[in-house]
Amino acid sequence: MGNNGEVLDALQELTRLAVQTSLGDRSRLMLDIDNFRSDKKEELAKLAHETADEVKSTGTAIKLKPMNAFERKVIHDTIQEIGLTSESEGEEPHRCVVVLPE
Repeated sequence: MGNNGEVLDALQELTRLAVQTSLGDRSRLMLDIDNFRSDKKEELAKLAHETADEVKSTGTAIKLKPMNAFERKVIHDTIQEIGLTSESEGEEPHRCVVVLPE
């Protein structure tokens, strides 16, 4: 998988390009090898819940470490399910999620 899934990300992008070239349409294809992405998704959802609990108890926004687009989406979706708001800030590759209090 490489460090932090870089090889998996590269394989996914190459596969997306091949599908797009073949079909002419952009694909939202997601590759997962050995449950890397699903395990990562669970880990990120747990982080989102822990962060939301801290934001609720302190009333202070929390800025998470930089993440890739997949990771940020998992955090945003989980935070929205919890009932809080989040936003992304910064520029790639240092773009991160900020979880905001109610």
